[in-house]
Amino acid sequence: MINIPFIVDNPIVAPSMLSADFGYLQQDIAFVNQSEADWFHIDIMDGVFVPNLSFGLPVCEAIKRHAQKPLDVHLMIVQPERYLEAFQKAGADLITVHLEACTHLHRTIQQIKDLGCRAGVALNPHTNVGLLEDVIADLDLVCLMSVNPGFGGQKYITQTMEKVKRLKELILENDSKALIEIDGGVNDQNAASLFKLGADVFVAGNYVFQHPDRHHAVHLLKDLKR
Repeated sequence: MINIPFIVDNPIVAPSMLSADFGYLQQDIAFVNQSEADWFHIDIMDGVFVPNLSFGLPVCEAIKRHAQKPLDVHLMIVQPERYLEAFQKAGADLITVHLEACTHLHRTIQQIKDLGCRAGVALNPHTNVGLLEDVIADLDLVCLMSVNPGFGGQKYITQTMEKVKRLKELILENDSKALIEIDGGVNDQNAASLFKLGADVFVAGNYVFQHPDRHHAVHLLKDLKR
């Protein structure tokens, strides 16, 4: 099971493999292994919950075979509970589902934990963090979408800053150990402010994989202090 720290001194960086070059996927996996990054972020899209298709179980399994770091699997799909066991077997260490896609969210969180994985819940930009009040104590991670989910390379939504503050208050009020993950448009221009407000994990796709010095890009996200 992935180790989830209670206090994060430096950000956890999770490069999004959606932005990798699939023609050279093993090379990009090796880059993440060799970099200062902490996790692999795996975006699973079904073309229904979000208007795009990404990849499924075979690619997840292929990444796991070569990965030397945990797999943070983000299910942007309808009825995610149907596929939890399959993704656990494919190598997921942490499974995040969308609140908006789960009719029985508490049950789904428990299913993830029963499989031996860490449990996360993602919120779309329009979704109020207060809706997590009754499950926040059970979560290992909350993923705040700072773009509308479905495509890489979108512009960061600045209102995310205020949302991080409200979520951090909710976590502290309920004595939760959940980490706050930011997914979408993270770069060296906004990461420091997000980290100071309480964000713990940065998902970075295009910023890392399209940077002229990818190792330096990861370092800039890691080299932050509260």
